[in-house]
Amino acid sequence: MLKSITKEILLHSYLNFRLLGINTATMSLEQAKQVAAYKAVDEFVTNDCVFGVGSGSTVVYAVQRLAERVETDKLKVICIPTSFQAKQLIIKHKLTLGELETNPQIDVTIDGADEVDSNMILIKGGGGCLLQEKIVASCSKKLIVIADYTKDSVKLGDRYKKGIPIEVVPMAYNPIKNKIITLFGGEIKLRSAVAKAGPVVTDNGNFILDWLFPNQSLDWQKVNTTIKMIPGVVETGLFINMCQKAYFGQPEGNVIERSASI
Repeated sequence: MLKSITKEILLHSYLNFRLLGINTATMSLEQAKQVAAYKAVDEFVTNDCVFGVGSGSTVVYAVQRLAERVETDKLKVICIPTSFQAKQLIIKHKLTLGELETNPQIDVTIDGADEVDSNMILIKGGGGCLLQEKIVASCSKKLIVIADYTKDSVKLGDRYKKGIPIEVVPMAYNPIKNKIITLFGGEIKLRSAVAKAGPVVTDNGNFILDWLFPNQSLDWQKVNTTIKMIPGVVETGLFINMCQKAYFGQPEGNVIERSASI
């Protein structure tokens, strides 16, 4: 049944891309996101579950698939958003919107990632939603990552070159920047907005520093703990020992799965 669904997804995507005049490389990337998202939703979302909705371009397909299953399978699912974007997706697809105040324990969260290394350590926050994503993930029995093949790497920094996002209180961004560079080296940039002058402001009213860490082996657990102890740091985009399983969609339309050893 799943193979049949996947074939229909690929054919539908192919025809849409051909009609829109999108090149094959883009088509393969979007197909990869879609098949990973659909497979994760089909395997982990069940009736009467509380579902954490991640953020980013791949999650759009997950919400799309969830809406289809709610309609066809008559599932009852409460959706907890990780960002303004996620909330709007839930509303757009007429799904049941919940919140952590009334649903403090989540059955499963499906979210994207900017990079996943061989130890299932994630870099997240490329879209600026790392704090709420980590809060929702921490309240979840399972965190499942969906991504395309470009996010699968051996070690952090192999493929994702934009650094590790660090959400900080605005007044402290410069001293935090200096302290991290002193401790670990590398380069740090204050993330700039695209459509406005000035820095990116998160859903929580904070700034984001992107740390281009040195190309060397680091103890990420120690790095994460040390950075979070700096006054003014709200959260980092390092997700360690949080993800149980990752699905990487491939350009050919198949999905590679990886499970955590913990």
